[in-house]
Amino acid sequence: MEGPLPQLAPARLLSSSCSLEKSLQCSCSFHGIPTPSVRWWMGGVPVNVNSTDGSLRVTSTILGPWANSTISLTEQPKLSTRLLCKGKNQNGTHALSILLIPRKSSSPSKTFINGLIQGIVYGTIATALLFLCFTPLLMKYIRMKLAKKVTVGKAENDRKVRASREAEMPLKPKEPGESTISPSSENRISHPLP
Repeated sequence: MEGPLPQLAPARLLSSSCSLEKSLQCSCSFHGIPTPSVRWWMGGVPVNVNSTDGSLRVTSTILGPWANSTISLTEQPKLSTRLLCKGKNQNGTHALSILLIPRKSSSPSKTFINGLIQGIVYGTIATALLFLCFTPLLMKYIRMKLAKKVTVGKAENDRKVRASREAEMPLKPKEPGESTISPSSENRISHPLP
């Protein structure tokens, strides 16, 4: 005589969990008779069972009427990616949908420091560009000031030289060919005194 036939049971999700350490790991455990098969879907695309793909790894184990499966993600998921864990046997299907939201990569203080450093770099670049743009105008201004000083200095020098030359010159200039006669002592007539 044969024993009683095992009762059929649809696939049911018994437990699920997600943890985040070095990578994101999510697990699903299903129970059913016959033992359910477990399949992962990421962003609407099925992930192969017991596969290792650069950024994700799936491992599944079956023990009697229980099926356990774990998916590991080593890269940050895209914004609002859906992860679906689906257990299925011939008597039914049960699934769990998980919405993955990437965590913020930096704390507010780190964001502030990054912004501060970026502001300093941009400010330095802007200052250097302004300096380079205004340098020709500044040099032109300096050259004009120096040229004016030199011109004033030369004019003052010329006035001093002219003044010293005029001081050395006689009041009435000698005309060429004219001679000056001065009385000589020989032409003087002496008269005896009484």
